[in-house]
Amino acid sequence: MRIRPVGAHALLLDCTTTDDDVPEVDLVEAWRAELWSRREQGDLVAVEIVPAASTVLLDGLPDPTATAEQLTRWAGDVAAATHRPATADAVARTADRDATEVVVPVCFDGPDLPTVADHWKVDVPAVLRRLTDTRFRVAFCGFAPGFPYLTGLPAELALPRLATPRPRVPAGSVALAGPYAGIYPGASPGGWQLVGSTELVLFDVHADPPARLGPGTSVRMVAT
Repeated sequence: MRIRPVGAHALLLDCTTTDDDVPEVDLVEAWRAELWSRREQGDLVAVEIVPAASTVLLDGLPDPTATAEQLTRWAGDVAAATHRPATADAVARTADRDATEVVVPVCFDGPDLPTVADHWKVDVPAVLRRLTDTRFRVAFCGFAPGFPYLTGLPAELALPRLATPRPRVPAGSVALAGPYAGIYPGASPGGWQLVGSTELVLFDVHADPPARLGPGTSVRMVAT
């Protein structure tokens, strides 16, 4: 884990790793959970804690140097947590998260379902079973406000993006690309493989928080 200054009041945690036993996305999630918990307990002062694919940004720090020292002290605990079996406390936290699981109703009628089935070497019904049986987690949001990058699929099922992106993907489209699943919160161009659609509103500027599926959220898709 490397700590890099970003401007006068921010730090970037680079979680790039060569440890095949701990995927970067899992290390990012471990840091996100640790930092959110530390902030709730009052051990950390930060306006924003923003996870990404292999980094975590801490912004709005009153004293970045002091925060960097804190992060260095916490690094051992975070690293250990990614390697050791789940403790009773960790299981309890997971149960709490599951209690607030977001169920996403999906109409699986996407035009790229046959392509996904070909890549996975299964039929279309097997694709649907895989997606509805998978317990997804929001790793981070990006690309567009409220767009969730969902992890949970095995690495060997990673999919290529379209060679030519669509000029307009409808809001609510459920899609796959690389190791992620995602849901388009609004209409936009996009190159992901479309497998279905949902009427769930993912982003509302008047809601608190505006994004329906924030980092760390457990997500389950159900067929409609």
